[in-house]
Amino acid sequence: MRIGSAKQTYADDEALFDSRTQLAWMGVLAIGLLAFPFVASQYWLYLACLVAINVASATGLNILTGYTGQVSLGQAAFMGVGAYAVAVLEKQLGTPVLLNLLGAGGAAMLVGLVVGIPSLRVKGLYLAIATIAASFILHFVFANWTRVTGGTAGLSLPPATIFGVALDTEFRLYWLIMPITVLMLAGAANLFRTRIGRAFVAIRDRDISAEVLGIPLLRYKLLSFGLSSFYAGVAGGLWAYFFRSVTPESFPLLMSIFFLATIIVGGMGSILGGILGAVFMTLVPEVLKLMVGWLPNANEAMVFLAPVRTIVFGVLIVGFLIFEPHGLAEIWRRIQRFFHLWPFRT
Repeated sequence: MRIGSAKQTYADDEALFDSRTQLAWMGVLAIGLLAFPFVASQYWLYLACLVAINVASATGLNILTGYTGQVSLGQAAFMGVGAYAVAVLEKQLGTPVLLNLLGAGGAAMLVGLVVGIPSLRVKGLYLAIATIAASFILHFVFANWTRVTGGTAGLSLPPATIFGVALDTEFRLYWLIMPITVLMLAGAANLFRTRIGRAFVAIRDRDISAEVLGIPLLRYKLLSFGLSSFYAGVAGGLWAYFFRSVTPESFPLLMSIFFLATIIVGGMGSILGGILGAVFMTLVPEVLKLMVGWLPNANEAMVFLAPVRTIVFGVLIVGFLIFEPHGLAEIWRRIQRFFHLWPFRT
């Protein structure tokens, strides 16, 4: 028996879902995801695939920054490593799609482990600067390693093919991108029920105390960088299959800032926060386009949309840091608590 929301057993504490109600809602969500591509237009399928890719990458950054406390501004560069890995494997070797995506994650993980080495000595702003430097180095490699990356012209790749079926439409790509993203979310959610995940949280809360308790900081910090980069690499591979063209300009520093803004707005240290933040931040530019389309001189206004979007991202980051530092996830939890206690609320 439970008293309020207190957990009475270790099994309850480790359970992924707290109640049958959560299981029921997850079933409804699963049915919705399965039915969505059959009722949505091509435009909404495009957005759904883009949101899923951003969710996967934001979840990886949340593992590193939200749960382990290691600030990174290199997530877009790690996605670029994964995207180029998929392009090279697809064009030169013709290996299966799932193997290519695993290779993309593995390549990004190796790079992430190297980039994470300074994390033992530096943290905070200094670590962020180190990841920015790594991002610039990787961008230089993308642009100048012509034999592999195609230089500034980049690489184009054919559609992904599974069981002889070419995934050349948003409808078909949805069935590749969405299940992989769901699996990655499930993996991240389960990670923090394990010893490794709890070690990440201990390092975030107080790394010196964590080391005193016997947690090897270098090992777990590197593991966090590796897992985060793996997620980014797989997301980059999905991105490559989605757009079928990879160039150095596809993964700028602004994209890394976008993902940092995503987990800040959504809620750091929360799987739900990464999902809500990715959905919100991906749809903000689309809402801006819709609003601009209503203006009398819409074509001229579109020229100013890109800088306005950057300003909006900055305002959102500052606004959430000041007024809601725990992000959209905390707002959602407050709504849940309100309705849970509603009959007795004064």
